[in-house]
Amino acid sequence: MATTHIERRKHRPFSIGRAAGWTYLGIVLVVTVFPFYWILRTALSNNKALATDPSSLLPVDFTVEAFRRVLGIATLAEAQAQGGNVAGFDIGIYMRNSVIYAGVSTVLVVLFSALAAYAFSRLEWRGRNLVFGVLMVALMVPGIMTLLPNFVFIKQLGLVNTFAGLILPGALFSAFNIFFLRQFFLGISREVEEAAIIDGAGRLRVMFRIIMPMAQGPIVTLLILGFIGAWNDYFWPLLVSTSGDEVRPLTLALAVFRQSAPGTATDWAGLMAAALIAAVPMFLIFMIFGRRIVNSIGFSGVR
Repeated sequence: MATTHIERRKHRPFSIGRAAGWTYLGIVLVVTVFPFYWILRTALSNNKALATDPSSLLPVDFTVEAFRRVLGIATLAEAQAQGGNVAGFDIGIYMRNSVIYAGVSTVLVVLFSALAAYAFSRLEWRGRNLVFGVLMVALMVPGIMTLLPNFVFIKQLGLVNTFAGLILPGALFSAFNIFFLRQFFLGISREVEEAAIIDGAGRLRVMFRIIMPMAQGPIVTLLILGFIGAWNDYFWPLLVSTSGDEVRPLTLALAVFRQSAPGTATDWAGLMAAALIAAVPMFLIFMIFGRRIVNSIGFSGVR
C-alpha cells in the first residue's frame, strides 16, 4: 500500500495550481536569501573597486581585507589601500558589550518573570487577580511608548552610559513572560509541590527545586527568544549609550562604523563584514536550537 502511495505521488499530473505554488515558493526563497548573499558578496569585495561595478553579482576584486579590517588585523596602510575605514573598529569590545547586555538582561528578566508567575499561579493573596489583570494591560502598550519615560528615569539616576542603565529597564519586568510562565505553571500538578511543603520545604525551595526544573522547556524558550531580541535591540542602546565604547553594543557600533568612514566614501565592504560577524552568534543559536525556536514560536504565537 505504501508502494502504491509513493507511485501515486511520483505520477501526479501537472496542474497550474501546483506550478504556481512552486513558483511562489521559489520567489520567496530568492527574496529571502538574496540579501544575505549580497552582504557576503559586498564583504568579499575591494571597497575601492565596488563603485566600478556596483551591479556585479560576484565579488568585485575578491579579497578578505574587509574582515581583516573589522577584526583589527589590517594595518592602516592596508586599510587605506582598500578604501576602507581607517578610524579603527574594535569588534571584540562591541561583541563583549552585546554579550553582557543580552545575556544579563535575558537571565534577569526570565528569573523575575518566573518568580512573578509563581506568585500569580500558586500563592493566595488579596487582589491577586486584579493585579494580574492590570499587568495584562501592559501587553497592550507598545514598547516604543515606554522608551522616553525610561530614559528620563535612567538619566535622573545617573545611569546613562552604564551597563546598569542599559539592562535594568528591560530586566525587571516582562508582561508576556509572566503570562507565558503563569499559564504553564497552572498546568503543573500541585501534588508534588504539596508533598514537598509537608516535608518542610519553603516556597523558594519548591520554586527552584521543583517548579523550575519541571518548566525547563518554556524557560529555555524565553531565554532563547529574549537573548535574540536583546542582541538585535537598537533603539534603547541608542538612547542610553550616547558616548564612548565602554557599553556600546554591536548593533549600535555598526551604525557608528558607517558614520566614521573617511569623508570620501562609506566602507561598505567593512560594514557588511562586520554585519556578518555580528550575525554569527545568532546563526549558531539557530543551528543549535532551531527546532526548539520554531516550536516555541508556534506555541507562543510570537511573530
